[in-house]
Parts: sequence; structure tokens; C-alpha cells
Amino acid sequence: MTLFLDSAIAAEAQAAKKLGWVKGITTNPTLLAKSPLPVETTLKQLAELTTGPVFYQLMAAEFEEMVAEGRAAFKLIGQQTVLKIPASLVGFQVVAELAPEIPCAVTAIYSAAQAAVSQEAGAKYAIAYVNRATRLLGDGVALVQEMASVLKGSNTEIMAASIKSPEEAVASLQAGAHHLTLPLAMLQLMTNHELSVQTIDEFAENGRGILPA
Repeated sequence: MTLFLDSAIAAEAQAAKKLGWVKGITTNPTLLAKSPLPVETTLKQLAELTTGPVFYQLMAAEFEEMVAEGRAAFKLIGQQTVLKIPASLVGFQVVAELAPEIPCAVTAIYSAAQAAVSQEAGAKYAIAYVNRATRLLGDGVALVQEMASVLKGSNTEIMAASIKSPEEAVASLQAGAHHLTLPLAMLQLMTNHELSVQTIDEFAENGRGILPA
């Protein structure tokens, strides 16, 4: 399992780096639009703030343009690049073209059938928007479970995105997701529980330990 930061804000990437257990950064066009810097500058900064992959989502809509954009992203980001390619007829064609040279993730998957095609096209990741799928389809966690069944034994790994609570994050993992990508606030929230805070306070009040020199 890997936890990723879902953000294009350098300050959030820096905060995630300090946590020590966040292993990469995912972006999308909406997140990149929130950065005050040019996209190229933002991506370079993000790559410097993680030793893991940096996910960039293609914006072009036609095959040749998408392939060119993917190769341009790889030239900019380097070996950390993972291309996010929307699940569509042309998107899967682009994955099949680029996957042999650049790791690809198929994003915006809403059916197990799309997950199956992702595998055949050579995608490294299949991304499900869990909470959004719940709102649109009725059960985003069930979608992850269906994808896991289809992809069992393959080299395509499931990433769960659009996670709105720690409970939804855990349910996605239990359903078969290999990775989660979360906003900084959600990553921080995953570390806390009210009973943990209560227990820590009790130790602080009643316990003893080594005093720093």
C-alpha cells in the first residue's frame, strides 16, 4: 500500500514531505489551476519535493496531441513521471502507445470493464473516484471491489481517489485498492483518533520518560 498527496500546491507538498510516509504526488488539471505558478514550474517544484512519482494528467483530446503532451511531460518531470490518461476510447489508445516508455495511470474509471481495458492497454494504475462514484453510481467502494476482482493477478494496481473520510479510505483498501491519494488535510486526519488523544494525554499526565539533554 502507498499513500500519495493529491495536490499541486508546493507548500502542501513540503508539509507532506515532512510527514515522512507520503510516497508521491498526484495532480490533475483542476489542482494545477489552483497553483499560482505556471504549470511547468509547479511540476518541477513538486518533483523536487518528493522522491516518488509525480502524476500529470493529459489535457489534449486527440491522439497525436495526447501522445506529444505525454512525452513533453516526461521530458519536464523525468523518471518520476506517471501520466494520468482519462478512460476513453482514445485514452486507451494513448495508454497502449505510451505505456512501454512512460508509466501510465487510467483515471476517471467508473466500471470494471474500463479497468479490464486498462490492464490490456498496459496501464500501471487504474484510478477510481470513490466518493464521486458513490454519488453518481450508488457505491464507490463496490466499484473498487469489482475492479479488484477483474484485475486480480495482473500488474495493474488500483488507486482510490476522491476519498472524503478515513472510514472511506479504509473501506477502499479493504475492497482491494492498492493505493490511496488524499488531500493534505485528509492525510493528517488519518493519523488521529479521539481515543488516541485521550490516551496520550493520560500518559503525559501520569507517566515518566527520558528527559532530553
